Amino acid sequence: MENKNIWGIYSAEQLTELEEHAKEYMDFLDNGKTERECIDTIVNRIEKDGYQELQSLIKKNNVLKEGDKVYSVWMNKSIVMFQIGKKPMAEGMNILGAHLDSPRLDIKQNPVYEDGGFAYLDTHYYGGVKKYQWVTIPLSIHGVVIKKDGTTVEINVGENEDDPVFFVSDLLIHLAAEQLEKKASKVIEGEALDIIVGNKPLVIEKKGEKGEKNKGKDGKDAVKKGILAILKENYDIEEEDFISAELEVVPAGKAREAGFDRSMILAYGQDDRICAFSSLKAMLEVKETERTACCILVDKEEIGSVGATGMQSKFFENAVAEVMNLAGDYSELKVRRCLASSCMLSSDVSSAFDPAFASCFDKKNVAYLGNGMVFNKFTGSRGKSGSNDANAEYMGHIRAIFDKEKIHFQTAELGKVDVGGGGTIAYILALYGMNVIDSGVAVMNMHAPWEATSKADVYEAKRGYVAFLNNASL
Repeated sequence: MENKNIWGIYSAEQLTELEEHAKEYMDFLDNGKTERECIDTIVNRIEKDGYQELQSLIKKNNVLKEGDKVYSVWMNKSIVMFQIGKKPMAEGMNILGAHLDSPRLDIKQNPVYEDGGFAYLDTHYYGGVKKYQWVTIPLSIHGVVIKKDGTTVEINVGENEDDPVFFVSDLLIHLAAEQLEKKASKVIEGEALDIIVGNKPLVIEKKGEKGEKNKGKDGKDAVKKGILAILKENYDIEEEDFISAELEVVPAGKAREAGFDRSMILAYGQDDRICAFSSLKAMLEVKETERTACCILVDKEEIGSVGATGMQSKFFENAVAEVMNLAGDYSELKVRRCLASSCMLSSDVSSAFDPAFASCFDKKNVAYLGNGMVFNKFTGSRGKSGSNDANAEYMGHIRAIFDKEKIHFQTAELGKVDVGGGGTIAYILALYGMNVIDSGVAVMNMHAPWEATSKADVYEAKRGYVAFLNNASL
């Protein structure tokens, strides 16, 4: 099978649409650097398109009918959307699934300390990262602090031009001879990824013997106290409020076009917000469908899809049951039939061929930037361990759909056999017995603070997802 660059296949009208899609995608990345921010952005968008919140419909006991659009948010970090089709849901849905979380640094619950004249926030890295990539770059802090009275304080510092940024320090090259002898995994240790947040001691007013005011330092941990004073003044939060906070440290800065030809996008969090955004757009473009169209955008994939907001949670299954109940077609057996009869694209990224590291890839079975969306029949590592391995019949069905709709795709594996590997949410949905295959977009620099993708691939993925939602029926 010969893979071809797809830039030359588009009409002038499609190229214009491609650029508009890329611009909207970059805005999505800028506005959604955390799961919570993504959910807020998505809900604001889909409600304009007629989507209604599931819990409010349940309270009103509304009856769902063909064409209705419903969504359910779980713990502000995951969302599932449905557009009711003509056929009963027990005959199966067409599902797009992606994840909203990305590798980052999480601030610990007891994080603030001072050392050597600097105030720090202690962090714990989240997901698979090369720790050395996170030093000396501008960082921002996003998230929420929940106070004891239930008040939510939103934090977003480091993205505006007049905001301060934060950073993790690194040893100067002049003293780094011993450091550079270490393995890459040990050059920067996890506990060394604490971010510097200040260097100025708190200055207080002190009265002298004659009543005059003199400025003086506030003794021990004066820099830390200065930072806590700023947090109190700007956000009305105390040090103990970090106990009930979820604060994420991510690269500061906006998504950028890359290359003289502006053909690529360089941005944080493209794994897997690139598939999440394309899935969202596909749902919004779908009109009438035979089968109910569904989109799941979840949290915690980067650490095993665990917890109440991960794909291993029952929130998706529960939402399906509630929707079927409102449609007047619920039973436990019908829910099981619905899930088993569904078709799914597990929409996650794949590794892009990098000529600088060609020895890690099988050139015949790797994705190339600019060659269209990607299918991974299986993932896993070594002997396909931990993989969902899609049926040949399902792959044949997808091929037929994409050929009919003139969708350009490529097939790939995640590197050479025995070199590495990875997984997605596909195996979890496959537990229901449904047909699932991994599909998505090729990414260069995957899991780095700045990842690279092709605008053409983002656009083609959206086109492919629309074709899938409209035509899958195996």
